[in-house]
Amino acid sequence: MRDTPFDKARLFLGRAMQKPSFLLGLTILGGSLALAIFPGFFSPYDPNYIDYTAVRQAPSFAHPFGTDMLGRDSLSRVIWAYPIDLQIAFFATVFAMSFGTIIGALVGYYRGWADVIFGRIVDAVITFPFIVLVIAVVAVLGPGLLNMYVAISLVGWVYYARLMRAEVISQSANDYVAAGYVLGYSDRRILFRHIVPNAFTPVLVYWMTDMALAILLGSSLGYLGLGAQPPQSEWGVLIADGRNFITTSWWMSLMPGIAIVVTGLGFSLLGDALADLLRPKG
Repeated sequence: MRDTPFDKARLFLGRAMQKPSFLLGLTILGGSLALAIFPGFFSPYDPNYIDYTAVRQAPSFAHPFGTDMLGRDSLSRVIWAYPIDLQIAFFATVFAMSFGTIIGALVGYYRGWADVIFGRIVDAVITFPFIVLVIAVVAVLGPGLLNMYVAISLVGWVYYARLMRAEVISQSANDYVAAGYVLGYSDRRILFRHIVPNAFTPVLVYWMTDMALAILLGSSLGYLGLGAQPPQSEWGVLIADGRNFITTSWWMSLMPGIAIVVTGLGFSLLGDALADLLRPKG
């Protein structure tokens, strides 16, 4: 009897629950998502409330993460940064992943002159460090989250396309593709209903890792003043606020830094677990 999609999902989930990296990554990202959806529930104070009587107070029972140079509660500001930074992780990568997957699939399937042009584009992009290109585009467009998403998407799609192209070329050599030609299936059906689903696993794993890198990149741009803008609570902005007080008020930069590391670790652990779970057996 053929397994139903529900049976396959149940078996996959059973295998996943046996992997510590999957459980830990899922726990971290689940907690992060809860903080991003309900920041007001978890936040003890208004993140923008200024209290000049509590300027740069060290961590205490009243303020577990301390306060900043305006007396604002650092824990509340770190929590209210979760919606923005997880938004960065998603929107900075989803468009690059979607567009890159489509372009890579088409180039890998049809090859020819399109493949030659694509190769030249890849060579031009990877010649320069990724963050340098993103900073250059943001500098032209202007600071802000929307322009940051545009900049990352304009550069990042190339890496997804290159990965998908290689996978499509590899899958095209399989017998099921030849069978599709024999049965008279259209190129569209062969490519998007058969080849792409079988070639998408490495792209999915890369996407998980790329979201962790997007958080780091978004925080870096926020630190440089090119990403989220004050008074928005964003981890890079919070670290930048504390850079002038690093020797006396270390908690101002350390706490958002820990949030970046932990959240990035969650994406990395989940991506690593998916790579093992989705790897073909044999």
